Amino acid sequence: MKRLLLIALPLLLLLAVPPVLLGMPLWQLGNAVSLATGLGAKLACSGRFISAFDDARILDDLASYSAINRQLSLDFGVDRVDVSLFGLAPASATYRPGLGCTMNHGDTALLDALQPPARSTPPAQWPARDGGFTAQQAAAEAVLAADNAEGLQTRALLVLQRGELVAESYAPGYSAGSQLLGWSMGKSLMAIALGRMEALGLLPASPEGPLFPEWAGDDRAHIGLAQLLQMTSGLRWQEDYIPGSDSTHMLFHARGASSVSLRSPGLYAPGKHFYYSSGTSNLLARFAAARLGGPQAQLDFFYAQLLQPLGMTHTVLEPDAEGIVVASSFVYASARDWARLGQLLLDDGRLQGRPFLPAGWVARATAPNTSANEPRYGYQLWLNDGGATLRWPDLPRSAFAMLGNRGQAVLMMPEEGLVVVRLGWTAGEYPLSRKVGELLTGLQNVR
Repeated sequence: MKRLLLIALPLLLLLAVPPVLLGMPLWQLGNAVSLATGLGAKLACSGRFISAFDDARILDDLASYSAINRQLSLDFGVDRVDVSLFGLAPASATYRPGLGCTMNHGDTALLDALQPPARSTPPAQWPARDGGFTAQQAAAEAVLAADNAEGLQTRALLVLQRGELVAESYAPGYSAGSQLLGWSMGKSLMAIALGRMEALGLLPASPEGPLFPEWAGDDRAHIGLAQLLQMTSGLRWQEDYIPGSDSTHMLFHARGASSVSLRSPGLYAPGKHFYYSSGTSNLLARFAAARLGGPQAQLDFFYAQLLQPLGMTHTVLEPDAEGIVVASSFVYASARDWARLGQLLLDDGRLQGRPFLPAGWVARATAPNTSANEPRYGYQLWLNDGGATLRWPDLPRSAFAMLGNRGQAVLMMPEEGLVVVRLGWTAGEYPLSRKVGELLTGLQNVR
């Protein structure tokens, strides 16, 4: 009887609240509960088994999305977590070493067969100077301290200057080894992987024919790879992270993350309209997996041709239940590993002075797209310039960035020879332009 009351009471309270105050119609309540448990299962699993967070940290992070998430029941096992909300909408995710966590959706045979590639420690190649800095370090620590005094929850702040690590600051409980969620910064990693495929002759710069067999015979056959990269495919998509949206269904309920956007119809002519779509990024992952020969081949490629050469030994790429990397959202990495990726772009796609990406690829990737409504977006990269105004007015015009939810950022500033990494968990918008502008001022004062 007590359990029934615990279940019934919150539901009765919700039903007593006018829909306008809930921010959703009553018929979406089921989706809201399943979103809470799905989000909870995924973030709790990865938070525990990858980031090594305790229960309090996990619940605090979940509650930053909605206070109701504090009521989630988290049941941790040896390699999985089971979650429910007042006994409703049970969801679970399982951890696999080297593969991270995946939501449990039906048969797991494909996932269980995946083998994470063996990792070896690469020769010391970066940072060129590790430690021994003082003035630059003080500038970074001042920004991190100010951030957290403002409640912005910055967890890591790192600066590379002309390829050298000159400042690295962490909030208490975090370190250079902490593997933290990049959210949408995984999109940029996916684009770079496609650039590497092109460099190796595994992918033409402009593939011909429909990108997917399912698109043959309709208008989507005219969508090119560059238009997927630039978010100008014209496909219908609902990026809002609300109960029942395309994005939340894709991340927490669909067996295959790319299956949702694969079915999306076209709304605009390709190349004419920008719309930010996580579904598009997972189409890129699906395309790469098909070109490379399937999920295992894709995983092997990511490690052998991207992570290992760059020395990204603290990075985990998480697959969906179909074994394809969820490129839109689920990449965990240390601040140093994110910085390595940024330095590759700052160095025009060259690694240790040798071509790693095709000649001219970074220029293509950082050129404004052809849309009429928002040209300040390149190949899964945000651009400062290209529109009527600068996106980040406090930063150099040529700046470009990988960005993710909760204020994740890797900023490249070619004019200054700088890469800045900020990782954290800001509930709301992180004031990136102002904060990095303050950091630049601090760095300039010590030169």
